[in-house]
Order: sequence, then structure tokens, then C-alpha cells
Amino acid sequence: MITLDSRHTDEFAALLALESQGSFVAAARLLQRHPTIISKRLAALEARLGVRLLERSTRHIRLTDAGARLVRRLRLATELMVEAEQEATSGAAEVRGNLRLAVPAAMGRLWLAPILPEFLAAHPHLTLTVDYSERLVDVIAEGFDVAIRLGELNDSRLIAKRLGDHRRILCASPGYIERHGWPASPAELVNHNCLGFTGLASYPEWKLIRADEHFSVHPQGSLVSNDSEALLSATIAGTGILGAGEWLFSRALANKELVRVLPDWELGAKGGIYLIRPSAKFASSATLALKEWLEGKLVQTGTVRAA
Repeated sequence: MITLDSRHTDEFAALLALESQGSFVAAARLLQRHPTIISKRLAALEARLGVRLLERSTRHIRLTDAGARLVRRLRLATELMVEAEQEATSGAAEVRGNLRLAVPAAMGRLWLAPILPEFLAAHPHLTLTVDYSERLVDVIAEGFDVAIRLGELNDSRLIAKRLGDHRRILCASPGYIERHGWPASPAELVNHNCLGFTGLASYPEWKLIRADEHFSVHPQGSLVSNDSEALLSATIAGTGILGAGEWLFSRALANKELVRVLPDWELGAKGGIYLIRPSAKFASSATLALKEWLEGKLVQTGTVRAA
């Protein structure tokens, strides 16, 4: 039977910390130990294995070939242990722990922030760390457990659950339409004040689609921003026409603050709203609980159309 000696795991932890931090002082800070303890653990590991793992100089440390090979295997073993923990907790009756979640900033503030307290109330032993950002986070490299992503997915390292459809539409306020009239075709958009969202992949071009028809236009407008919420406010105030995700407009459309413009046309190709996580074999009970809750909640609140 193979047993784990706690002294050996301490030595391995010291080596991994040295590799990731680059110095004995930084490794000691990471492990909350004195640098001499880290040095002793490395020396014990090298003596036990009979091989030099680290080359030391006054300012720098460098792994030997043997050290680099050992670090690679230790990282793989660490990942397997984390996966084993996830498997063990995936069927837990009580959801607990910390869940790191990355969400698009505007959607997160408008739709998720108001309803997340309900999820936390249902799981009092769970804590959420939520990152609101419009940038495309690297879920694996940045250590997120779960993320919500809009559009299409190209990363095969991720497991994705489609929560709903994502399509972009054009909207304006009734007041704007009353003053400026309806554009009868995409070509007429050049005669209107069209607000520009710099986060649009095709910006400043609008690529409109109706069935098999495609039409491209470069509209002009008095307001350009990287903040979709600011543009939404301006659209409701009657400033102009905005093209954005249907989820952004859904509440204002329901309240009749906005109306669809060119309702037969959509801005860009359809995509999806996805819940994604790293492609480990097992998801934690917290991840599964959040997935199941969001699947119904976002459709129920009218945020997305059912997938």
C-alpha cells in the first residue's frame, strides 16, 4: 500500500513554490514559512532523491532538467488530487466552499447582481467571488470555476452549457421614432443617429442579416462608448438607434421604453449565452448548483430566450 508521508508533501510543496515564485523569499511568503525552512525542505528532497533539482545563484534560481521533470509530474499529480476532491464533493448534499465566477460586466450588473443574493440565501455555506468585466477572461489561467460567455465558443478546453440564445437587435425610443421616422431598410440607417458600441466585433460596421440576406452599413452617430449600459440609457432617452444584445433591451422593451427597429433584421450572426467551466472530469456541487439554478432563472426573468 502506498502512503503519503507529510514530510514528503512539504518538500514537494517547497519545490513547487520555488518554481512558481522564483526565489526562496517569495516561496516562503507563499507558504507562510521562513526562507530557511524552504531551503531545508529542498535540501532534504534532493538528498532523498539523490539528484540536484535546483541551481542557485546570488539572485536567481533555475530548475535542473531533473527538477523540471519532477515539477511537471507534481503539477499533474496536484491536478489529479483537485479533481478527486471535486468528484468527492460533486454529490454532497450541502453546497459549500468558494466559487469564482466571471461574468460580462453589463449583463452581470443588470441581470445577475440582483438575483445572486437569492442563490446565496439558498446556500448559506457558499461564498461567491464574482468578477464583472467585458474582457474575455482566460477561465483556466485565471483560476475561475465558472464563467458566463456570450457569442460563440472556440476553446476546446472548456465544458459549456448553453443557457439561451444570444441575438443582437436594433432598438430606439418611441420619441426618437416620432421625431425621425422609421428606417424602412438597412440602407436608410445612414440617415439616422446610430449609437456606436466599440465592443462590437465588427465596429464601426453593422453587419445586418435577414434569413439569407446580408447587408453591411457604416452608420454615424453622436455617441460612441465601450459601455453598453450608458448607450442603453441614451437610447431610452431618445438619442438614437442602438444595436446590441436582446438581453440588454428586454426590460426596456417590456416596459415600452423602446421599440424594435427593422424587426426582420438582426445585427450579426446568432450565438448563445453559455455557462462554461474548465474541462475537468468532475464539477463541484457548487458549480452544479449554480448551473441548474441559472438554467431556469435567466429564462424565468426574461433575460434570455430558452435554448
